[in-house]
Amino acid sequence: MAPLTVRVKDAMDTKLVKIEKDRPAIEALNLMMDNGVWSVLVTDKGVIVGVMTERDFIRRCVMKGYDPSKTPVEKLMSSPLITIESDRPLGEALQLMTTNGVRRLYVTEGGKIIGRITQTELAEKTLEVFVALSSLQRQM
Repeated sequence: MAPLTVRVKDAMDTKLVKIEKDRPAIEALNLMMDNGVWSVLVTDKGVIVGVMTERDFIRRCVMKGYDPSKTPVEKLMSSPLITIESDRPLGEALQLMTTNGVRRLYVTEGGKIIGRITQTELAEKTLEVFVALSSLQRQM
């Protein structure tokens, strides 16, 4: 694959964890830990309405003294989601993250969320591209 054709879908993670908006924050945190992710999609009767991240939990629950076993996820979530189409170039994802001050984007295809890309995944894929370019340059 030519480095200039690397798209968001090439670096995204398809593991999406969801929780209903009325569930307690501690349940969302447990889901994150059990699934090895640091965000959960928040749903309202199955429809995605936002995201709660580990930072949201810390800043909007713990630091404000709320009881995580009684505070609904809806009170802590960020909304709307910042999304990007799966066929967009990686550079556009980085620009969107920077512009919006977020560490993850949700990836869409045909209007449906199919994955997410984080700053870490973006950095890893970018490093792979640089290594590949370096290898090509040495071969020339």
